[in-house]
Amino acid sequence: MTIHNLARRLDLTTLQLFLAVHEEGTLTRAAERETIAVSAASKRLLELEQAVGASLFVRQARGMTLTAAGETLLYHARRVLRDVENIGVELAEHASGVRGYVRMMANLSAIVEFLPEDLRAFLDAHARVKVDLEERPSGGVVEAVADSLADLGICSGESDTRGLTATHYRHDQLVVVMRPDHRLARRKSVLFADTLDSDHVGLHSASSINMRTHLAAQQAGRPMRLRIHVPGFDAVCRMVQAGMGLGVLPLDVFNFIGRALDLRAVKLEDEWARRQLIIVTREVESLSPVSRLLFDHLASVEAGRAA
Repeated sequence: MTIHNLARRLDLTTLQLFLAVHEEGTLTRAAERETIAVSAASKRLLELEQAVGASLFVRQARGMTLTAAGETLLYHARRVLRDVENIGVELAEHASGVRGYVRMMANLSAIVEFLPEDLRAFLDAHARVKVDLEERPSGGVVEAVADSLADLGICSGESDTRGLTATHYRHDQLVVVMRPDHRLARRKSVLFADTLDSDHVGLHSASSINMRTHLAAQQAGRPMRLRIHVPGFDAVCRMVQAGMGLGVLPLDVFNFIGRALDLRAVKLEDEWARRQLIIVTREVESLSPVSRLLFDHLASVEAGRAA
């Protein structure tokens, strides 16, 4: 069957039914979920298999499971249905007076350090644009952009970008945060290996800072005495203040949070502690006009501040 004829046969209702059969495991439950007769559902599924020229399910007594062709269609069906849902969301935003809508994901460092001011400057210039910003660890940011769940993402420069387009966004500097009575508190800088005699307070296990400090400890041939994992930078600072150990944070985050708690920050001398944050996209040329505006703004903001 030609691509043109296939496109005519792949209607949204049939794709919804196909997805329901996969998720429910039987045609009967899928038809009930989609509120259509079982006979009509069976006919639609048969016509879909004829359209693609392959069996999509293995029919067994225990239910229906996907074939290899079915797995391929599942990937594309989910993307099509998600895109249709996003069309509805974005058109609703236009109906309410919003002229543009950008879905964005970023790691915690970017959200705390840079994005409040950078997005404020952008939205001051584009008052009728709405940005939907969600926090995820760097690996989750890449995954979301690759799966079309976000238009733009900001993550650690060390991330596996999985073939996405990567563009420089910002630099930051990691520091060791400690109480003023710690033996290292009077130092101006320190190697991470010199902190391994002390207990540590770590960010959640998926964070890029947590993974990088563990790798550094392994490379130093020393165990990392991690007493507790916490979900955010403010929790790291409070645990450090309470005497639970040392924490590793970006310097700007310390200035926002840790300084007010009478903590001390000592610069990390290790090369990896000078970090790059990057913007990831699928293809810059495929971005919507308003997403491209935000991308161009974020990609130039560090150079603009330096100038």
